[in-house]
Amino acid sequence: MLEAYGLSDLGCIRKNNEDYCLLAPELGLYLVADGMGGARAGEHASQLAAETVANYIWKSGRRDAETLVKAFEEANRAVKEAAAQDSGMEGMGTTLVAVLEEENADDLLIASVGDSRAYLYQDGHLLPVTEDQTWVNEVGRRLGIDEDTLKNHPLRHVLTMAIGVSSPLRIHSYKIRPNPDAYLLLSSDGLHGVLGVETIVSLLNTGQSFEDKCHSLIDAARKAGGPDNITVVLIRTKKMEEALS
Repeated sequence: MLEAYGLSDLGCIRKNNEDYCLLAPELGLYLVADGMGGARAGEHASQLAAETVANYIWKSGRRDAETLVKAFEEANRAVKEAAAQDSGMEGMGTTLVAVLEEENADDLLIASVGDSRAYLYQDGHLLPVTEDQTWVNEVGRRLGIDEDTLKNHPLRHVLTMAIGVSSPLRIHSYKIRPNPDAYLLLSSDGLHGVLGVETIVSLLNTGQSFEDKCHSLIDAARKAGGPDNITVVLIRTKKMEEALS
């Protein structure tokens, strides 16, 4: 059983919020999308992708890895189609990371495209689950470029894959089984791009309420400059006796 809370914040510099988070406990679905595009196209792309995934899973009546992948592919088609029909939306796209509670199992299914991330926090450790689809991660590091150079590289913000702009789509898929009372953190790069692992761990490892942890993460990213929109979804695996109480 899961409980979740999500927040999205404009940040300190951007004029509009192109991030979008969706929590659909009735579907066992939780996701974060970080849109991109001119005018308000990024906002449209992220919301359209998220809602397309949720609608596909609802219509399918299934919660398995194949369904989650197909839902991402449908989101890719929907965003591309919307961009083709409206010149003002041309070039829009979005990252997407989602958690789906597998049907009749204790496993959590995770899928991602782009550089929005999923982390597992348990036993005091924050472990990355997803792998960024970026030039830095897929090209720069494989070329042996050192981390200090990559932090300032002109291609450091370039995605190698995104919903709505990539065909064929490469979707990273994962399956995990967290311990009871573990946390899953979904975030746009407005959070993990400015906060280090130690800072995130220190904020998760407090006696704050579930919701307050999310607010603290957002506040910390804003205090670090908040150069981008900031979105956090925090998911906790509940103990069975707690879930039944």
